[in-house]
Amino acid sequence: MAKLQDMFTQAHRAQGGGGMGFVGKHRTERKARAAALVVEQETIVAGNAEAALKAGADGILFKWDGKGKDQLDTLKKEIESAKAQKENTVTGLHVTGELDSLTVESLRELKDLGVQYIILPFNAPARLLALETKDLEKVIVVPMRKDENYALYIRNLTAFEHIAAVLLDFDLTDKVGQLTIEEILDYRAVREAVRFPAFIYVNGSLSEEDAYTINTLGIQAVILTAKESADATHDQIKSLRELLEKVHQDDKDKDSPSLPSAGRK
Repeated sequence: MAKLQDMFTQAHRAQGGGGMGFVGKHRTERKARAAALVVEQETIVAGNAEAALKAGADGILFKWDGKGKDQLDTLKKEIESAKAQKENTVTGLHVTGELDSLTVESLRELKDLGVQYIILPFNAPARLLALETKDLEKVIVVPMRKDENYALYIRNLTAFEHIAAVLLDFDLTDKVGQLTIEEILDYRAVREAVRFPAFIYVNGSLSEEDAYTINTLGIQAVILTAKESADATHDQIKSLRELLEKVHQDDKDKDSPSLPSAGRK
């Protein structure tokens, strides 16, 4: 239970390298980060999840349109491969279609495949929130709308049960570093209204200025969409991890009280 919260918490903790004994699994040394890094696979293809984890991803998210049930066999193998690479990998499924066909039974089938959370669009059937499925958490997509009453409206989402987190569908990828204080306040108002842990999409060319601006929204995880080229995805994961580590360290240094040096007697 609460696998998402575990992932968010682990991101803020440094992890030492090494292994246990002669046959223990090797652990890559990782620094604490401002947010967890999740890599989304646009298509369910064998081998992609393991490669993303080796590059430094904290979690894997698969995209599925609800069709092509044969893809679920590949999904199961990919999740098993991911778990073999990193036992505590958190795996999710972004469901984009055929939402009316989702039932308690189909959600349980997804859980049995190894899916630990699902992302549902804002227009998904409300009955899905009432379906309590053990060990399968729900994340709701929250879009940004230009309406002065939108923050008050979206706050009602907190009245629903069985929501573990939200995906803030804010189109910030190309302009986040140039946002004004007034503009960021609009986004911050929505973020404050939905007090669930939050994901947000980022691109591989995220700048340092962008990362600091996103950090003001109180984000628990960023989602990077994998590229067709495995090498390009690897490089973007590495670059983004280093950026998240720097933002976290700078915040830590900023929050640490500075003490005046003792004068000489």
